Amino acid sequence: MRALTSHGLPRLGAGAALVAALFVTAAPQAQARDNVGAAIIGGAAAGILGGVAAGAIMNGAQAAPPPPPAYVVPPPRRVYVEEPETVIVRPRRGPICHFERRKVWLDDESFTYKRVEVCE
Repeated sequence: MRALTSHGLPRLGAGAALVAALFVTAAPQAQARDNVGAAIIGGAAAGILGGVAAGAIMNGAQAAPPPPPAYVVPPPRRVYVEEPETVIVRPRRGPICHFERRKVWLDDESFTYKRVEVCE
């Protein structure tokens, strides 16, 4: 079974009203002596009003949409900013020196390592 959409219910009510109107107008023509003209007009009005009422009932039976979710937004956090510290750059006092091991040749075939101070 197919579910009815929101557009289907008003169409059903309008269709019911149209069918009722067709049945009323399809009745044979009344003669003046029959004195049923008022009954036919009353039946047509009742059919139209009934179709409108049935359509309103079917259309009004829809459930209300749920309310939108309420999202709670927390307040922003406080941020504390510290003042930057003062940086003092001192000039170099003198050359930077370090020790290195260097190869020192004793003769053509032998060598030794000696610690040498290297300054930049």
